[in-house]
Amino acid sequence: MTFPPLREELRGLQPYGAPQVSTEQAPVQLNTNENPYGPSAACIADIATAVAEAATTLNRYPDREHVALRTALAAYLSRDTPRGVVPEQVWAANGSNEVMLQLLQAFGGPGRSALSFAPTYSMYPEYARDTSTAWVQGRRADDFSLDLDAAAALVREQRPSVVLLPSPNNPTGTALPPEAVGRLCEAASGDGWDGLVVVDEAYGEFRRAGVPSALELLPQHRNLVVTRTMSKAFAAAGLRLGYLAADPAICDAIRVVRLPYHLSAVTQAAALAALRHAEELLGRVDELRAERDETVSWLRAQGLRVADSDANFVLFGTFADRHAVWQRLLDRGVLVREVGPEGWLRVSVGTADEMQTFKQALTQAMAEVMEEDAS
Repeated sequence: MTFPPLREELRGLQPYGAPQVSTEQAPVQLNTNENPYGPSAACIADIATAVAEAATTLNRYPDREHVALRTALAAYLSRDTPRGVVPEQVWAANGSNEVMLQLLQAFGGPGRSALSFAPTYSMYPEYARDTSTAWVQGRRADDFSLDLDAAAALVREQRPSVVLLPSPNNPTGTALPPEAVGRLCEAASGDGWDGLVVVDEAYGEFRRAGVPSALELLPQHRNLVVTRTMSKAFAAAGLRLGYLAADPAICDAIRVVRLPYHLSAVTQAAALAALRHAEELLGRVDELRAERDETVSWLRAQGLRVADSDANFVLFGTFADRHAVWQRLLDRGVLVREVGPEGWLRVSVGTADEMQTFKQALTQAMAEVMEEDAS
């Protein structure tokens, strides 16, 4: 047997992760959809005080039910739905990645399947693989929307235990209309079978005005799960705090697979402090939305295809050799993501100065590539 005795289906695979480049090589980092604006001094001080207080009891295990945090998260989510959210409907973990993994651990597994529609977040099939859940992949239309008739038919045919629907979608930025969520929740249940429909709203706070959250549909569909994160709009990627809202029975089921005391006292304290500063941390969202929309317009004016975006990133193309464009951007100190369908690139929305640098670098990069192609 080859050492180490790794599961056969994992042999030769590379770990997930966006390319990491030092800020010296790429001062403008626009590849991981981070919020470019950090917390204020007041927020930092509040977090430091909360963590210091938590440190006085580090000899004790944290609250494994994270009741205070779930209460605060429920209050925050209630702003996005007229029916409100109660703490019993909320569950949190170390980033939305762990939330998703716990969902697949509890509701996937051998003999079960998970389904999504490509192009979409590249970690989804890895969650399925890691939990020995069969992976079923449908396709999006050329404009990255969902053909609801075809999508519902595939769900009814495959009867997956979990349907993963990011909205806005990563890497395209496409948001789902409410009727899509309701239609697929109905398609995923019936005849003695209930599959979960997980709407991943990691970028939900960036959606355009008039685009509702799937949270509004929770009262109508007991098989609906809506996930969020503090990594993006909350400017807390380093905190690693993701959470979900769902029927309390779903939260209770996740307790069976969660690790004991999976959220540290420090994480809980820092997250609670950040939530106290929600208005401030979310204060730049409108600014980032405006910068995103201006970037979309500018890219289209350059003759490029651009996906409509409700997120804090933009997918653009298409390039005969996208890697050549990506490399030339990097040569000019701008790091974007080479991801999504062939020929496309994704740029995170940064500060106004960062986006101006990106535009200048892209103009030069495309001119160089065109010149080389012509020679």
